[in-house]
Amino acid sequence: MTIYYRILLSALLYFVVSGCAVNPVTGKTQLVGMSRSQEIQVGQQNYAPMRQVEGGDYDVDPALTTYVQQVGGRLAAVSDNDLPYEFHVLNSSVPNAWALPGGKISINRGLLVELKSEAELAAVLGHEVVHAAAGHTSQRQGRSMVLQGLLLGAAVATSGSEYGDIARGGANLGAQLITQRYGQGAELESDKYGMSYMSRAGYDPQGAVSLQKTFVRLSEGRRQDWLSGLFASHPPSQKRVAENIKTATTLPAGGELGADRYVAAMKKTLAAKPAYDTYEEGRKYLSEGDAEKAIEKANTAIKMFPGEANFYALRGDSRLLNKEYKMAVTNYDSAIRRRDDYFYYRLQRGRANEVLKNYAAATNDLQASNSLLPTSVAYYSLGSIAATQGNKKAAIEYFEKIASGKGDVAVAAQIELAKLDLANNPQKYVLKRCDPDSSGNLVVSIKNNTGVAIKDVAFVVEHTDQDGSARQDTRRVSSPLGAGQVTSVNTRLGPYQAGSNCPVRITTARIAE
Repeated sequence: MTIYYRILLSALLYFVVSGCAVNPVTGKTQLVGMSRSQEIQVGQQNYAPMRQVEGGDYDVDPALTTYVQQVGGRLAAVSDNDLPYEFHVLNSSVPNAWALPGGKISINRGLLVELKSEAELAAVLGHEVVHAAAGHTSQRQGRSMVLQGLLLGAAVATSGSEYGDIARGGANLGAQLITQRYGQGAELESDKYGMSYMSRAGYDPQGAVSLQKTFVRLSEGRRQDWLSGLFASHPPSQKRVAENIKTATTLPAGGELGADRYVAAMKKTLAAKPAYDTYEEGRKYLSEGDAEKAIEKANTAIKMFPGEANFYALRGDSRLLNKEYKMAVTNYDSAIRRRDDYFYYRLQRGRANEVLKNYAAATNDLQASNSLLPTSVAYYSLGSIAATQGNKKAAIEYFEKIASGKGDVAVAAQIELAKLDLANNPQKYVLKRCDPDSSGNLVVSIKNNTGVAIKDVAFVVEHTDQDGSARQDTRRVSSPLGAGQVTSVNTRLGPYQAGSNCPVRITTARIAE
């Protein structure tokens, strides 16, 4: 049996033996990727940063959050899995709700304004409670963990070069868990048992039927905000409506609808909806590069509802687009006075202060932003400030945190790292590979793993001459190498056997001016 198949078999056996458990909701034995303690840990570690990613907590109407938590608490109390459930309302106009493993659940303001009763809210939250209680998110991660294990085995078994670590995954686990589309089975399961939880908690399960009918109607209209929100991971269908109707016949009739209670709880937020709609119009203008119209919409939204920090941040972003940096700082000041625990305002004020060369203030804001949600943009700015101030070590550390990721910021960080560190540590940025030619001579492949062109690449080959003496011969790459470019040098030294240790050390490389 080859090492490749031994690794694949080991991965499969590990998950078959240790990855099965009885689902506390359905009673079925199934493959899981996390233990209960791991689910709780993943949820706890990712809940706060994911709430930041999804808009931050909705804090201008704390009574609404308390209300949602009370409804969620009633459903959690009848759950078949005793998890440390939490419920938060997020400040996003996108209609969405999601659950992390371990019972960490969030619902957006944008979904709450679409619901009509407490029973419909209970249907949404009950559905998410089941996703957490039944381990649907960790099951999806479990299947991907099996796949990752197999792919890792294949990579280890077949790698014979130092190119194996060029591509690295940088996706946030929490983001994967809430954006992956649920399978139809998981959705139907969450509908069914979520309705059971509703009934146990004293709610009318017909709320789940009316909710799904509404979702189907909205999906047929293909509203973009719904398609990018709840429907992305919770696709509605007529089958789900039919199944909910069928499930309702198996449950006790009656229960609370709570329409009046819901309207009362939503009074402040519903009254503020026109202001948020105006704000979203301003965001659209800003995305199109029309800063003046964005400012106009921000000012209108502020007049309608002056307590919302996002409206001042929109004005700040518009000033930033217009390169009015001092005014932008003033606008972000206003946002932070109203909400000081959201990463975005600190990030943007830090970037504005960086341009103004207020480096101490910028550094404080960028570090505060990263403490709430680490971002590549903040790390890049911190690296740029450190480099400007002559702190080369700190700059390299900041850029290294993001250089292995993907996207424009990662590429920019790679370029800055090369400028700062290539001459001193060329082996970190220039990759090598050894292969024999048809005569058994050593051929060295060299890859420029930076985002800029490099030149004067040299390497040393350690080998044994015909007399048995150890020698070191230097070879050079004759031409500059563009970003990502690979070239090969036949050293005429040998014999070299494929798969054996690559006796090459990169010694020199410089940025091509």
